[in-house]
Formats: sequence, C-alpha cells, structure tokens
Amino acid sequence: MKRRSFFQILLGSSISSRFLPSTSSAETTPPPTGPFTLPPLPYAPNALEPYIDAETMTLHHDKHHAAYVNNLNKAIAPYPDLQKKSLEELLGNLDAVPSEIRTTVRNNAGGHANHSHLWKTLSNPGKKPEGKLAKEIDESFGSYEKWKEEMTKCAMGIFGSGWAWFARGKDRKLFIKPYPNQDSPLMESASLIYGIDVWEHAYYLKHHNLRGDYVKACLELSAW
Repeated sequence: MKRRSFFQILLGSSISSRFLPSTSSAETTPPPTGPFTLPPLPYAPNALEPYIDAETMTLHHDKHHAAYVNNLNKAIAPYPDLQKKSLEELLGNLDAVPSEIRTTVRNNAGGHANHSHLWKTLSNPGKKPEGKLAKEIDESFGSYEKWKEEMTKCAMGIFGSGWAWFARGKDRKLFIKPYPNQDSPLMESASLIYGIDVWEHAYYLKHHNLRGDYVKACLELSAW
C-alpha cells in the first residue's frame, strides 16, 4: 500500500470514530430492562432527506438515543420508587433523586425526554404553526419569521453541545432558551414545543462544522 493511501485511510478512520458512540458493554450484552423504552422513529430514517441524511438519523436514534434509555434504566434499577416516576417527575424534582445517581439521571432522563419529543416535531415538508399557537407566536415574537430568527440565534449561540428550546413555562408564557448538554425545560416544569439539537452527532456527518446550515435545515422541518 502506498504511504499516501495508508494515511488517507488512517485519517478517515480517526474522523469517523470521533462521532460514533464508543464501544461499551451495553453493545455486547442485552440492554438493561426497566420502565423506559426507546420509541420508534415515526418515519423512515431517510424521510428527512435532503435536510438530514438517513445515516445520521439511524445513528442518532438507534445508538445515541438508545444509550440514554439504557443508561437511565441501569441507573434507577436499584431504586423501585424511581422506576415508578415519569420523565417529567424525575427531571422536575432532581433534588429527590439520590445524589450518587443524580447527574446520571439528569443527563440520561434529559436525553431521553429531549429526543423523544424531537422525533415527533420533525416533518418533511415542514409545517407552519396554525391556530392559537400561531397567534401566540405573533404576539410573543412579532411574526413566525422573527421566531425563526430567535431560534437560529439561540442555537448558534450555544457553546459546545446543547439544545435550543422553544417551550411554554409554568406561567403559560412562550420562551426560547439555550440549554447545555441534555438539560431540558422539563427541569423547570415547562412544556416542550420544539427543540433544535446542536450536539455534533446530530449533524456532523452531513453538515460537518457548518452548524448554521443544519439549523436552517431543522427550521425547514419543524412540524406543529
């Protein structure tokens, strides 16, 4: 093998491995059983193309989301009382979760909740809000186009990994806010409406480092 070809293969392998889930015992043994399950995608993995590719959707759902579910079930396995709680109950009162698993529950319950909602709010072609929500968006943000600008600004302003969330607070008011990692508006007892996942695993295979292109694509896929 020529020296140049060898290094091309080596470089490609290195780049690919950065964005695939690491090999763990969870991939070689049956996932832990528990109250939480991975919801199926409500469409085929290629349904969002050309905005989001099938390979990204498969990895995002089958590997990353599945890992949050498995890790959450594993963490709460020794705690029967926690197994009876919903995601909203776990995230809305993290202080009631034992300190030794609190961070694990925060990360993985948040990841499970965020992704479970995400899959339901993507559609190709996208759909504009209607009725009462459309009126509320106009009143809160000026127009739907202004709302898209605010979502874009929020998503682009996140340093590292996280989410831009459009949600409804306990006071019933609409808001747009950035959340780091897998934190969720559910931690504030807010209701999820629409989120943009800006973890690199959500877009890097297709959009590489061009987060702006990915955010624009997400807004083309928003469903209400």
